[in-house]
Formats: sequence, structure tokens, C-alpha cells
Amino acid sequence: QVQLVESGGGLVQAGCPLRLSCAVSGLVFSSYNMGWFRQGPGKEREFVAAISWIGGGTLYTNSVKGRFIISRDNAKNTVFLQMNNLKPEDTGVYYCAADIRPRRPGVSQRIPDFGSWGQGTQVTVSS
Repeated sequence: QVQLVESGGGLVQAGCPLRLSCAVSGLVFSSYNMGWFRQGPGKEREFVAAISWIGGGTLYTNSVKGRFIISRDNAKNTVFLQMNNLKPEDTGVYYCAADIRPRRPGVSQRIPDFGSWGQGTQVTVSS
């Protein structure tokens, strides 16, 4: 059974950093691209960042480029999202997800390409 458990969310002021973690079990973590998505109040779930299974390739949505960094520790089966200079518009529930296909060449940002999801962690940025 695949499990993804996010942690690290909370309430922060604008401009402050926050680091999210996602612990993964039940699959060969090192073989899967991993992604972070978020869903703001009244909005649809959207792509935030993704990292390739070999760790060298990353992809970010334009609004977080230069502020967020996705990384992974294959020895600990964990993916991270370092969020710097947070803005109120970053508020939402953040989900980590594992690619539906092992060893996919290239990194996807498409929600249908991710088959396993965590329960989400709330991030609230106050102005």
C-alpha cells in the first residue's frame, strides 16, 4: 500500500520561509518522479513543482520560480519543498504526489500523471 504523508505546513507571515516534507512508503521511491501541488481557497488543484526520479531534473510553475526549491532524499524516501519569501497567494493545501509511471523520462506537471497522493498539509500566509 502506497502512503504519502506531508508535514511542515502552518501559519506564517508574508516574506517568511517554510519547509514541507513528504515521507513516502510502499513503492520504490528512487524510481518515481515526485511532485507538489496546491489547492487554494475556491480554486482548483494546481501544479507547483516536480523533481525527476534521478533527482537532476526539476520543474516549477512560474509563480514560484526563484522562491521555491524542490529536493529529494532517496535514502530517506522523502521529498521536500523549501518555500521562501512566501506570499498570501501561496495559501492553500499542499499535496505531494508520486508519478503513476516509474522511471518516466522527463518531468510532468499534469495531474493525471500522478497516481498516489498524500492527504495534504495546510499553508496559510498572512499579509
